[in-house]
Formats: sequence, C-alpha cells, structure tokens
Amino acid sequence: MDELPPSPSLPAVRAHKGRGAASNPEGRFESIRHHAEDDGWQSALLDDEAPRPQTCVTEERAKSVITRNDSPDIAFSQAVNPYRGCEHGCIYCFARPSHSYLNLSPGLDFETKLRAKTNLAEVLRAELAKPGYKISPINIGSNTDPYQPVEKKWRLTRAALELLAECHHPCTLVTKNALVERDLDLLAPMAREGLVQVLVSVNSLDNRLAARLEPRASAPHRRIKAIRTLADAGVPVGVLVAPIIPALNDKDMEAVLAQAFAAGARSAGYTTLRLPWELKALFREWLALHAPQRAEHVMSLLQQMNGGRDYDSNFATRMHGAGVFSDLLRKRFELACRKHGFTRVRELILDTSRFVPPRKASPQGELF
Repeated sequence: MDELPPSPSLPAVRAHKGRGAASNPEGRFESIRHHAEDDGWQSALLDDEAPRPQTCVTEERAKSVITRNDSPDIAFSQAVNPYRGCEHGCIYCFARPSHSYLNLSPGLDFETKLRAKTNLAEVLRAELAKPGYKISPINIGSNTDPYQPVEKKWRLTRAALELLAECHHPCTLVTKNALVERDLDLLAPMAREGLVQVLVSVNSLDNRLAARLEPRASAPHRRIKAIRTLADAGVPVGVLVAPIIPALNDKDMEAVLAQAFAAGARSAGYTTLRLPWELKALFREWLALHAPQRAEHVMSLLQQMNGGRDYDSNFATRMHGAGVFSDLLRKRFELACRKHGFTRVRELILDTSRFVPPRKASPQGELF
C-alpha cells in the first residue's frame, strides 16, 4: 500500500477583509495555548471560500458605568464607554488588551465579539443622582469608539447624551466615525450652553492606508466632512492626529491639521503609537502583512522613542515618546498649530455650573 503524501503545511496568517487583526492570540491571563494542526482539509479551502469573521454583540448588565482616573497625562477624570471591544478594528488600538479581562482575545475577538452595556442610561442616571457625586466633564469614548457601527442599532451613546443633556452635564466625545452627525439635535443645544466638545480622530489622509489600519472607521475625507458639519452647527470640534506611527503616517500630520482647520476644527492634539501588552505582537504581525518592506524601520523608530523598547508606560513620555524623532514630531505639530491658530485640546473649559442632578428612577413615575 502506497504511503500517503505528507500533509501540506498550514497556510500563513492572512489578512481578513474588513478586519484589522489577522489572528486571534490568547490573552495574557490564559493558561492554555492553542496550536493549529492541518488535517488535510484546511488546505483544500480556498481563501475566498474561508468564512469571514462575523460581528457578535452580547448584552451586558453593568453594575457601574463611570470610570475614574487620576493619570497626569489624561485631560479628563471621568469616562463612560458604552461598548467593550470595537468593530472599527483599528490595529493600533491601545484598548485591545482590555479584552483579555473577558477571557477573549485582543486580536479578532476584540473587533468581532463585542459587549453592549444595555442598561447604561439607567445606571448612569443612578450614579449622577448620588448625593456625593462631584461633577466634572465626562468623556464618552475614552477606551472604545462610542459611534462604532453597532451604535446604529443599539443607540447607547445616544441614550447617554440624552441623559447628560437633560441634567445639563458637560461631556466630551472622541470618535473616528461620521455617525456622530446623527446626534446634532442633542449636541447643538448642548454646545450653546457650553456643555460639549467633540474630538474627531484623523491620523492620515490616505484612504488605502486607513482601510488597512482602521478598516471599519469612516474614511478620512468623511471624518473631515463630519468636522465641517459639526462646526457649522456651532459645536466646538477638535482634531486628534492620533496615533502617529513613525515612517507610516507621520508624513500626513501637517496636511491633516490644515484640512481640519479649514473644515472648522479649532483645537488639536496628537499622540504617538502605544503598544501595551499583547498589542506588540499584533502590530508586528500587521506590519509583516501590510508593510513588510518598512516594518523594521517603523519598529526601529518606535523603539528609539521608547527607550529601546516597543513600549514605555512612563506617564511622562507614553503619549508622545522621547528622543530625537519624538522632538521632531512635537516641533512639527507646534509649528503647524501656530500657523493655523489651533488651541490645545485641553484648553476648552466646559460649564459645570448648570448641572441639575437627575431624579432617581421610581416605579411610581413622576407627577411633576
């Protein structure tokens, strides 16, 4: 009897259309590691026949929704995130490692297995109504994007804004999705009371690069249009050139700032790429697939900005890096801001004097 031919090797990791990550590595808390073996059937499946990862949203009943921080390099002390995970699939997202706390992968799981805090408005109302609550602006979208595609269905960000508008509570929003325009009927009146600022993230004007870096976010030109729409409605809007990835998108910094200012943005900020925990390997994998010829150069510059490591968590440097290349980026940013007249994102002061604590929900309803 003739011997069977040896099984072909497993196909190399490949990109998935519409997704940022190419693989699904275990999180750092997992004690079991999975290793794929080809049984002969896998190799018979053509790439275009392989099933694409589908988005699945699980409802979550949150016990609390306001998170607080005292980090000296973050401009806000309170935040609300309606979703865990983000369908935008940005490969550089610093929030990817947070999915490990759910026993899910920071890779494909982060952008396909999402959690929606369906009782967000109810819990937020209770927290704002507490007698000891100390008001300060709430940032919506500090970890994952509040206007990611699933928001069209779940409308959790909308529910949070309706409550904040009701009790005149100031907030900031950070997004890279033009869906923010949907809520102009709430944002414009809040803006007239000095209660809101929207920050739109645009780190490149290259649509082809953006489609690989942040596959399900709005295209760069669409985000610029959203800035114009917000500004025309009287909503204070800023632009975040974030993250800047050396030798990949840093060339677009000045052009992004110029177009954003022309569209109506009047404040600006930037950060450089951060690679905490599992994100290091995921980003290296992405470089090998999408920018193999410059991968070594990108990582070399990044390490120069982080004391010879892929990432340095030092509060003093983690947002902008350190060293010669970091200084060059800072000078370029400052020069462009002076040229156009941008203020810094931190400089807008929202009004906290109008806040009226919401009434606690009651099964008896309200008479007045």
